[in-house]
Amino acid sequence: MKPFGIAIHGGAGTIPRDSLSAEREALYLEGLDRALSAGYEVLLRGGSALEAVREAVVELENNPLFNAGRGSVFNHIGSHDMDAAIMCGRTLEAGAVSGISQIKNPIVLAETILKHSDHVMLIGQGAEEFARLHHLEFADAGYFYDEFRHQQWKEALAAGRTQLDHSLPANEKMGTVGAVAIDLHGNLAAATSTGGMTNKKFGRVGDSSIIGAGNYANNVTCAVSCTGHGEPFLRAVTAHDVSCLMEYKGLSLRDACREVVHKKLPRIHGEGGLIATDAAGNIELVFNSDGMYRGMQHSDGRREVAIYKED
Repeated sequence: MKPFGIAIHGGAGTIPRDSLSAEREALYLEGLDRALSAGYEVLLRGGSALEAVREAVVELENNPLFNAGRGSVFNHIGSHDMDAAIMCGRTLEAGAVSGISQIKNPIVLAETILKHSDHVMLIGQGAEEFARLHHLEFADAGYFYDEFRHQQWKEALAAGRTQLDHSLPANEKMGTVGAVAIDLHGNLAAATSTGGMTNKKFGRVGDSSIIGAGNYANNVTCAVSCTGHGEPFLRAVTAHDVSCLMEYKGLSLRDACREVVHKKLPRIHGEGGLIATDAAGNIELVFNSDGMYRGMQHSDGRREVAIYKED
């Protein structure tokens, strides 16, 4: 049997143990575990990598603990701007969406763009019009309201700052979710979704919805989903850079991920991490921050769900 497996992430950053209660930590781990199981069950029954990453990310989008979908942070005017992307490593087809506010599951819209549009990326009202055409599920503002997120926004608004998804200055958790997978047929896929930055202005877009920056998949090399401060990840073309190091320099998945995360990104003040898998079924979960909400499950029996470096 060919190896198969999946990895997920729910954000990275400075995550001190003393800032996260035991009860809240347990909720995060439970949420990661559910998302991991949702994706792995698809692979176990012979489903595609594309379906597996979609299902894992939908589970994370539905969980208000994570900054994507239902848990998305508030922008400067007190509403939500969500971004997402998904890519098939077999065909190199991709779908991406940015600046949407009413779609319950942005990753489902991204996949619908991949499958039913001649385009790769749609934004704002046009993307939502496309979603209506394909009968996707919408949600009103109340669905996306979370008191914890609302307090974050009010504090950021009062201070006149744009911030990453965190409650304390020392707790800089980059709120993006994502999944990568390899299926029984050896095909790869990657999916990424985010609510962006608290109090963001001017229609700001990060790396998550940009193919090659925050999300990339190619059967020849790897599938990658990133999480971190989007601007450095955009400038580094992070996800595609991992693939390029493998394709053109012959690096292993492990070495390529570490070259990008531990050497290239720090030079431009890029904090965060990524998850990746390659055509041989290897899985990497790499970050240069104090922690990353993450999990992986492989057909060889390995399974882990963790937050901190030492986990």
